[in-house]
Amino acid sequence: MLMRVKHDIVIVGAGLAGMRAAIAIAEKSDRVSIAIIAKTYPIRCHSVCAEGGTAAVLDERDSFDLHAWDTIKGSDFLADQDAVEFFVRECPKEILTLDAWGCPWSRTEDGRIAQRPFGGHSFDRTVFAMDRTGFHEVHTLHERMLMYPNIERYNEYFLTNLIIEDNEIRGLTAIDLKTGDLVLFEAKAVVLATGGAGRLYGFTTCSHTVTGDGMAVAYRCGVPLKDMEFFQFHPTGLVPSGILITEACRGEGGYLLNKNGERFMRRYAPGKMELAPRDVVARAMWREILEGRGFEGDYGSYIALDLTHLGEERIEERLPLIRETVLKFAGIDPVDEQIPVKPVAHYIMGGVHVNVNCETPIKGLYAAGEVACISVHGANRLGSNSTAECLVFGRVAGEKALEYALKRDFKPVSRKEYEREEKRIFDELLGKSGDESPYKIKKELNETMDKNLWIFREEKGLKEAIRKIRELKQRYENVEVVDKRRRFNTDLIQTLEIGYMLDLAEAVAVCALLRKESRGAHYRLDYPNRDDKNWLKHSLAYRTADGVKVEYLPVTITKWKPTERKY
Repeated sequence: MLMRVKHDIVIVGAGLAGMRAAIAIAEKSDRVSIAIIAKTYPIRCHSVCAEGGTAAVLDERDSFDLHAWDTIKGSDFLADQDAVEFFVRECPKEILTLDAWGCPWSRTEDGRIAQRPFGGHSFDRTVFAMDRTGFHEVHTLHERMLMYPNIERYNEYFLTNLIIEDNEIRGLTAIDLKTGDLVLFEAKAVVLATGGAGRLYGFTTCSHTVTGDGMAVAYRCGVPLKDMEFFQFHPTGLVPSGILITEACRGEGGYLLNKNGERFMRRYAPGKMELAPRDVVARAMWREILEGRGFEGDYGSYIALDLTHLGEERIEERLPLIRETVLKFAGIDPVDEQIPVKPVAHYIMGGVHVNVNCETPIKGLYAAGEVACISVHGANRLGSNSTAECLVFGRVAGEKALEYALKRDFKPVSRKEYEREEKRIFDELLGKSGDESPYKIKKELNETMDKNLWIFREEKGLKEAIRKIRELKQRYENVEVVDKRRRFNTDLIQTLEIGYMLDLAEAVAVCALLRKESRGAHYRLDYPNRDDKNWLKHSLAYRTADGVKVEYLPVTITKWKPTERKY
C-alpha cells in the first residue's frame, strides 16, 4: 500500500543544521508545512558529541577579517573566500540568538560570554558551554523547535532515495523504522542535513549512525560530491575507543608529550605548539609514533595528553565531561594521570556540492552542515568552525528553501517511483539470499580505510584501496540480510548504510589518488608539497556506470592570495 505524506518542505536530519533550518523556516512563515525526519530522535543526533565550542567574533579586539584569514589559512587556501567572508560575519548572530533562546554558555566573572583558544585561531574566539557545547546547543534548538506547530517531527525514519524529475526535487522516500513501511514524502523543497561519514573508518570519533546517508543518496541521484579526498583526523582520540578528547583540553593549556617527556610540537609548529591546526598536529603526532617516540601500551603506540598541571578545580569547571569520559572508558583520572591519545578519523571537509546559498545543482534541493561542502573549510577545518557552520548555513538553507517553496506548487509524483524503490529494498535486498555478510564487508572496508587512506598516503596504497573497495562493492551485490522482518529491522538499515559507505569510500579513494599534491588533511608521501599551479581547485566526483568520474572547479579567491602556510 502506498504510504504518501505531503509537506511544503522536508528536512532530512535533526542535528544542529537540520533543527536550525526548521526553526528558520517556521520563524518566517506559519503558513508552510515543515517535516523534519531523522533516523534517530533529535536529542540523540551526533551533534551532541561536539564538545569544545563554536567560533565567533565577539570581542572588539578581534575582527571578521582575522577570523576569515585564520579559516582560509587553516584550509590551506582551498576554502572559497566569498563563502568564508559571509560565514564569519554571520557567526556572532547565531551565538547571540542561542543565548537569547537559553543556551547556557560559560561566562566570565563579569557575566560576558566566555571564549577560549582553539587550534589555528589567532584570537580566543571559541564560545563554549563547559565541554558539552554541542549537547547544550542541540537541547536549546530542540526546545525552541517545539514552539512551532507547523514543524512536524518524524523520528526514526531512514532516508532511502530522492525523487527528482526534470532536474527538480519532488520529494523522497524513507523507511518508518517502527513499522517497516516505505513512506513517500512529497515536497516542494528538501534540505539535507544528515551529517558526515566518519564510520568509513574503524578508528573514529563518530557515532555508529554517522554513515554518510545524505551524501550517498544525493550522489546516486546525480549530485556531485566536492572535495571528498579531504578527511580530517583529530589529534586526540582516546585509546582504545577513539572517543573524542576535545581540542578544548589543549585550549585550556594541556600539553602533548612523547615518551621522552618532550613537548614535541616545538619541532613542527613552534609559533602555535599544541594549538596549531588539526592537520599539522595530527601529522606531527603520527610522525612521533612512526619514528618510535610514542608510548607503548596494550593497544599499540600512543601520545600522552597531560592536563595534570591544570589542577582539579579548573578541570571540573572547564572540562568535566572529559574527566568523566576518561575515568569511565580508560580508568584514568586526568587530574593525576596523563591521557593516552592518538589521531582519529573525525570529520569530512567534502560533501554534497552546494553554493553559498546551500543550493545544489538540483532545483529545490539544499544541503547544510557536514553533509554539505560550500566550501568554508577547504582542505582542513579549524576546530569550532563546524558547529558555527551548522548554525549559520542551517539557517541559510532553511530560508532559501522557504523562498523557493513559496513560489512553487506541488507536482505529482509517479507511483512507479515508489514501487521501484520498494522493490529495490524489500525484494532485491531484504527478500534475497546470499553468501556475503554485510558486517564482514564493513569490517574489511574499515580496515582498508584505516590502512590506505589514513594521515599519510601514497600511490600504491591508494590504488590498493580502490581495488579493494571495488571488490567489496561486487561482494555487496551478494549480501544477505538475515533478519527478514519489516518492523524495526536494524539488520536491513545497517546493510543499506554499508552500501552508502561503499559508494562514498570509492569517491574518497579515487579523488585522493588523482590529487597529486599535499594540501591540508590530504598528505601524499610521494607528493609532499602543495602545488597551487596544478591543484588549487575543488574536485567534483560524479557516480557513473563506469565508476567515479572526477571534474574540477576553481577556488574563489577574493583578497587573500595563497602563501606558504607556517605556524
